[in-house]
Formats: sequence, structure tokens, C-alpha cells
Amino acid sequence: MPRLPGVDRATPQRIGVFGGTFDPLHLGHLAIAFEVRYQLELDRMLLVVANDPWQKTVFTSVTPASVRFEMLEAAVAAANESAGSTALEASDLEIRRGGETYTADTLASLASETDGAELFVVVGSDIAASLDTWERPDEVRKLATTVVAERAGSSGGRPPQGWDHVVVAVPALEISSTDVRNRFRNVRPTEALVPPSVIEYVRSHGLYGSTR
Repeated sequence: MPRLPGVDRATPQRIGVFGGTFDPLHLGHLAIAFEVRYQLELDRMLLVVANDPWQKTVFTSVTPASVRFEMLEAAVAAANESAGSTALEASDLEIRRGGETYTADTLASLASETDGAELFVVVGSDIAASLDTWERPDEVRKLATTVVAERAGSSGGRPPQGWDHVVVAVPALEISSTDVRNRFRNVRPTEALVPPSVIEYVRSHGLYGSTR
């Protein structure tokens, strides 16, 4: 079973860093966060909203970061309440820093703020092979262990040679934020894909072309 946060003060904290655009957050994201935290016995699991996900914004527009964070924050609070814990944390670290979002900067900030914590950065198996294309990949490799989240029963990509990594099998939920946005736009069901708090937020704010 996972260690209780803060019980062994002699052991450095183990902190998961799961960054993303979260436009919007869906149940697949939450499943990955809970599963990785459990399997790796993490003390904290941060879901970090990208301020300006440069690898996406060069091709398309994204919802303002503050809006994406409000949706994620509401979903994380509800998920923790349902689980009876504080397992997950919504983080606006990258939003407060501003500018383009680089994982190397995020990990450096956490390393300086957490007094020797062991960091784990979570990526999907679909992007693991492209990690060398990230900004300052050598810094990312040195600051954190890479966690490859792989859908159970599948076999996906792995990081390039030289990346210290672990593979965690996560529930095989075939959900994408692109599909979720299209469902809201086309008034198709989202209840099995998105937390109720996110559905309410999207509809009340008219996001993604949705209506109440």
C-alpha cells in the first residue's frame, strides 16, 4: 500500500508531476494520476496546467490557462472528496510563472522548493519516444525519473536511450480532449468521459460551443 504522506521524515518526498493542457481534463487524466500515485507510492501527485503549451499553440488555439485551471481544480477537489483523501493536487505553478511552458523550468522550480524531493514526471507512451525534442531535455532527465503511463494490455513507445524511466500500466480508457470538445460542440454525451464538475463548468460558461 502507498506510504502515508509525511510519516517517514527521514525519507525524501516522492512527488509526481503530471503536466498537460487539460483542455478539458477528463476521466482518463484522473485515472492516470491516481494509478501512478498508487503504484509508485508517491507522497504527492501534482496535476500541472500548462500556461502556454508551445508544441500545441503553434498549430491551434487553446482555452485560456486560467479557465483550464479552474476546471481542473474543481475536478480534483471532487475526486479527492470522493476518494476520501488529498491524493491529487491542482497546480498553477506554470501559470504563475507565465510565458511558454517548459517542463525543465517546472522541475527546476519544484526541486528548489521541495528540499531534495524525488521527482517523477509523467508522460503518455504515445509521446515517450519524442522526449529528446523537448526544451532542454538533458535537464529534464537529470531532475526527474520519467514515468511512462501505458494503457493496460497495450505496448507503446519508450523514451530514447539514456532516459531513466519506469512504466506504469494505467486503465485503458480511450478518451481524448479533442473528442470531448467535439462532443460538447455537437451536443453528444460526455457523462461517461468527463467529471460532472467539468461538464457543469463547460456548459455554464459556454465553452467549446456548448449550450446548457
